[in-house]
Amino acid sequence: MENLTKTKWGIDPTHSEIAFKVKHLMITNVKGVFKEFDASIYTTGEDFMTSEIDFWMNPASVDTGVADRDAHLKSADFFDVENFKQIHFIGNTYEKVDNDGSYELYGDLTIKDITRQVKLDVEFGGVMKDPWGNEKAGFTINGKLNRKDFGLTWNATLEAGGVLVSDDVRISCEVELVKQS
Repeated sequence: MENLTKTKWGIDPTHSEIAFKVKHLMITNVKGVFKEFDASIYTTGEDFMTSEIDFWMNPASVDTGVADRDAHLKSADFFDVENFKQIHFIGNTYEKVDNDGSYELYGDLTIKDITRQVKLDVEFGGVMKDPWGNEKAGFTINGKLNRKDFGLTWNATLEAGGVLVSDDVRISCEVELVKQS
């Protein structure tokens, strides 16, 4: 009989990055990351196709390397961090793309109390023990969403000279999970 034990996984924040890119002036990408995030993930055994994913991040932890831009992103024009303390993702459906570890992950993303289903492309890197005996699993996650779908509609001319921000936001994450005892 196969063991149907639930395995709990957490994110290793020192080996993970939650990043995004947005076109600026339609010619270059501006990159940002979120510094505070975590997840509660349960699998049946070590089958990640059975994952129950509950992921959250703090929009106030956004960091693009430019303090003024970060302050603008935290303002009511974008994430409105005074009123919305969390960005939340619940993963609920998986589809295998190939036999090389490529999957599509569907789930509900909530930003500013607006929830939409999103599709993320997932590359499973495998499971490995680190030198201290911790079991780790690696994933590369990419996706694209329209920020206006989540009420992030600001798009006026900027003081620097009439530049616009694209509606499309590209998500790019490297996530290392660690098995919890």
